[in-house]
Amino acid sequence: MKPKDFREMMSKALPKKDASKMEKHVFRIYDSNNDGYIDFSEFMLIFFIMSDGTPEEVLTKIFRVFDVNSDGTITQKEMTKLIKDMYGLLKSEDPNLAAKELISKSAFAEMDKDQDGKV
Repeated sequence: MKPKDFREMMSKALPKKDASKMEKHVFRIYDSNNDGYIDFSEFMLIFFIMSDGTPEEVLTKIFRVFDVNSDGTITQKEMTKLIKDMYGLLKSEDPNLAAKELISKSAFAEMDKDQDGKV
């Protein structure tokens, strides 16, 4: 599946949401070999892990969403980018959501236990 096909699938799955910014983050979970395509094996692997995987396997895949540059760590900048991209999906559901910067900083501070700027 090419990114364009994935985009169409996301728009069908979330017809009333602007998922355009989130699609590249979600695509990264599936495209485990980073070749720009999701093949059937990659799709089925993620499907299996997300439905029957261990908590560690599930968290590893979710971590890939936040690790935008795939360097094995999550920086404050990456967290902020992802929160901003996710905000488009969330804001239409609840107009009283906290500001995206506050969400990003709070989430990152909770995960960055040694305060080195990385998770």
